[in-house]
Amino acid sequence: MNYGKQATERKIRSANSKARKYTTKVFLAFIKSLFVLCLFGGIVTASVLIGMVKGIIDNAPDVDISTIVPNEYASTVYDSAGNVTETLVTAGSNREEATYEELPKNLINAFVSYEDSRYWEHNGIDLRSILRAARGVLTGDSSAGGGSTITQQLIKNSVFGGGMEKSFGERLERKLQEWFLAVKLDGAMSKEQILTNYLNTINLGNNTLGVKVAAKRYFNKDVKDLTLSECTVLAGITQNPSKFNPITGQKSNAAKQKVILQYMLDQGYITKEEEELALSDDVYSRIQNVDMAAKEISTPYSYFTDELVEQVITAMKTQLGYTETQAHNMLYSGGLSIYTTQDPGIQSIVDEEINNPDNYSAARYSIEYRLSVTHKNGTTTHYSEKNIHNYHRENVDSGFDGLYNTEQEIQADIDGYKAELIKDGDTILGESLHKTLEPQASFVIMDQRTGEVKAISGGRGQKTASLTLNRATNTFRQPGSTFKVLTAFAPAIDTSGATLGTVYYDSVYRVGKKTFSNWYSSGYQGYSSIRDGIVYSMNIVAVRCLMETVTPQLGVEYAKNFGISSLTDTDYNPALALGGITKGVSNLELTGAFATIANGGVYTKPVFFTKILDHDGNVLIENKPDTHRVLKDSTAFLLTDAMADSMKSSRKFSSNGPSSTSTAASIPGMSAAGKSGTTTANNDIWFVGYTPYYTAGIWGGCDDNQKLTKQNGGTSFHKAIWRKIMTRVHQGMSDPGFAVPDSIETAQICRKSGKLAVKGVCTEDPRGNPVYTEYFAKGTVPTDVCNNHVRATVCATSHKLPTPYCPERTTAVFMVLPAGEEGTTDDSKYAMPGYCTIHTANSIIIPPGNVPDNPGASEDIPQQYGPGAAPQAPQSPGGFWPWGY
Repeated sequence: MNYGKQATERKIRSANSKARKYTTKVFLAFIKSLFVLCLFGGIVTASVLIGMVKGIIDNAPDVDISTIVPNEYASTVYDSAGNVTETLVTAGSNREEATYEELPKNLINAFVSYEDSRYWEHNGIDLRSILRAARGVLTGDSSAGGGSTITQQLIKNSVFGGGMEKSFGERLERKLQEWFLAVKLDGAMSKEQILTNYLNTINLGNNTLGVKVAAKRYFNKDVKDLTLSECTVLAGITQNPSKFNPITGQKSNAAKQKVILQYMLDQGYITKEEEELALSDDVYSRIQNVDMAAKEISTPYSYFTDELVEQVITAMKTQLGYTETQAHNMLYSGGLSIYTTQDPGIQSIVDEEINNPDNYSAARYSIEYRLSVTHKNGTTTHYSEKNIHNYHRENVDSGFDGLYNTEQEIQADIDGYKAELIKDGDTILGESLHKTLEPQASFVIMDQRTGEVKAISGGRGQKTASLTLNRATNTFRQPGSTFKVLTAFAPAIDTSGATLGTVYYDSVYRVGKKTFSNWYSSGYQGYSSIRDGIVYSMNIVAVRCLMETVTPQLGVEYAKNFGISSLTDTDYNPALALGGITKGVSNLELTGAFATIANGGVYTKPVFFTKILDHDGNVLIENKPDTHRVLKDSTAFLLTDAMADSMKSSRKFSSNGPSSTSTAASIPGMSAAGKSGTTTANNDIWFVGYTPYYTAGIWGGCDDNQKLTKQNGGTSFHKAIWRKIMTRVHQGMSDPGFAVPDSIETAQICRKSGKLAVKGVCTEDPRGNPVYTEYFAKGTVPTDVCNNHVRATVCATSHKLPTPYCPERTTAVFMVLPAGEEGTTDDSKYAMPGYCTIHTANSIIIPPGNVPDNPGASEDIPQQYGPGAAPQAPQSPGGFWPWGY
């Protein structure tokens, strides 16, 4: 029994042993399989990861590592004297480049000690820093620091736009490519170059990029002059420019500065004494003072720069083929050097005189007002100054013209309007008020020989923003009588056969339903020359010249050749001669047109810059003059001579003629020529003129077209300002006069016909001697003699045409008037008179047989001549009436 039990137990043990062996084999087989599977998975995963990394690296940006340098630099504007006048910046482009030699050692060491302590040892990436940063991420230790080296940060800023990826995958991809490129860069560029480019790239707050700009922005000094404390302030900004900004985040920056100084001490860059000295420096109060000064002197772009911006963008589009966006980006972040034509001395004079309150008899204000109100019922309404104007009209305030005498008057008016408008339950969402001095003015001065604009002013009063309303270049106003020269008189002389002596009859003149009138009250003047039309600004002479000699089509063509771009298809009409055009003109274009005459008839498009260099100093654009001939040099001189006369005091040859129109603009000791212009309703006033050196134009008026009444400044202040500016500009210059070209000759003519004078006839005009010496283009001297003056026999007593009964006769000179003219003129007062009414058949005894049967029907006495009637042109040379006794 015992043996059987033992045998049974042995069998059971044997079975259990076999089961354990089988289980062990199965387990080992599973472990082996699992290991093989994991090994395979690991190999596959590693292969995939290696492939992914390789793919990411292969897709790294294709850049020339050796050329990785900061981009998006601010552009610099220079005046003609080489002074920096503006820095054109946009967000992310306010950068200036410093060389390694300019960087103080303390600045280099401050950044290296805190940002990348092993910078001088590693090969672009620092494995220790990467592991330390990874450990910090895993443990949540924010003080562990970052893993990026200075080389990586330069790559991130220059190649990856600062690293603005949103997803983890994108960040990982960029980081891998950044490591690869950092190693590559470290092998292609010296450590000094890498560090210099990095310090020129970093964002240091307040739109300051790079240490050179930051040194000026925060300390108002060059980067090479920074102290240790100042260097550590800058080094503390870069990690978070908003948080550690030394102006708005002073406490945070100060804490960071202490850490950096400790790093520098620990790494042997500074001594304990230097650390304590830097910490004792009250650097932040110094920064605040510099910031306050920067705000005080911070000003918008000048009017010159406003226009320069447009000119440069246009040039880049037309000459380089850029799009608007490309041109804008290049201008504001391309690091361009723009050399302008602006003369700082002349610009200063222009600004002083345009803004001198003593040059204006009025200082009123227009307003730009905005008010947004949500009413009780939930609706929102937006109001402006036009609603205030309507409010005055509705309240029958006929004396309100939209202008205010004081700022207090403005506020009182707005408060009164709001009191009427705002009801209980209404909410004001927003309100703004901008006040503008009136009357306004603009000024342009340029060198007519080169087309270079030397100075401009786009308005009177403080300029509060950049790229705002520029009345000198972007505002179009009616040019008034300045257009007479461009559209009527210039083409008449240049191509239509007229001369300065050509006469037109100044009397009632109608075209269709429009009746034209002159600006003066001395009455119609009769025969008046083109010279008269310029000197005395005679409207009817200009209109008749356009319509009878030139044609509106030719007038428009000449105006366009003069550079006037604002004409439209509706401007082919008689009003063109008087500047009555649809859109008006800009001061810049009108000044450029007159500069054409000053330049001997050659138009040069006004230019604001001479050349543009790219960031590397290469010429991007060389602004060569754009010129074409508009007038013969003889025409230009003739117009100049007549406009020079308009600036000299004179009165028209007449019994009661108008005075010359531009004497108020004459410059003491300097030859000048110019033309004034005033619109019919006195809304716009102009004077454009030139000397042998410069051409300048001034406009005056109110922005909302109020009339220039005495209360609003009157209509003459502009000429005085023009004279003051030009007198100062020309101080100390010699006067060469206006040279007479070889294409000019002279002749004596009668100013009442424009023809050769007849001695003893023209010279005996009752108003004086109308014979004078006139300039002519060679070959255009008249060959005909005057036929508008005649000598006739008259009764010695009545000085009228004699009858057979007049006992004594003499001769007198009279005017021959053109047929069909209406109204009384100065010439019609001296027309051929009627017959003597003193000596008639009833008033004298005549022997029988000597009395004609019908004295009035005599072949010797024309019947049509009644009192004041005009005979036709004389039939004999010399101007004598061909009948007598």
